[in-house]
Amino acid sequence: MTNSKSSKQILSTLKSAGYRLTQSRTAVVRIINETNGWLRPEQVHAQAKKYCPSIGLVTVYRTLALLEEHGYIRRIHFGEKCHGYARVELSHGHHLVCRGCNQAIEIAGTEDLKPLMKRVQNETGFVIEDHLLELVGLCRECQHIPTEERSHRG
Repeated sequence: MTNSKSSKQILSTLKSAGYRLTQSRTAVVRIINETNGWLRPEQVHAQAKKYCPSIGLVTVYRTLALLEEHGYIRRIHFGEKCHGYARVELSHGHHLVCRGCNQAIEIAGTEDLKPLMKRVQNETGFVIEDHLLELVGLCRECQHIPTEERSHRG
């Protein structure tokens, strides 16, 4: 899977927008661009330490928020109160998320969900502003790995 923007392009855009290009920020961008799946902030932090040993977890959270705000990454919801981040590749960002290896595959959202959203609005009175679709399961490779071994991979 190829990212639509290189780390260098993302950092250049952030610099043009007035953000400093710190070693920590550069490390987070690099980790996000090297990853073909999704990562929790703690995983980004652990991996970013190879490029910036002094990076703090708070800096990782702030940089992830900045990258999300600028549309380079999308938050992936996975389990209760747990989330990760994946690169934005396609137009809307519907995902297949493997709970074994954390791979996130973006799929085109061609189905018209407006009738469902309208029905939910009518039934609940909730005003829906946007949606995301995540289908969680096991990828082809993880289906063949014993459960106890999978729990040590993600």
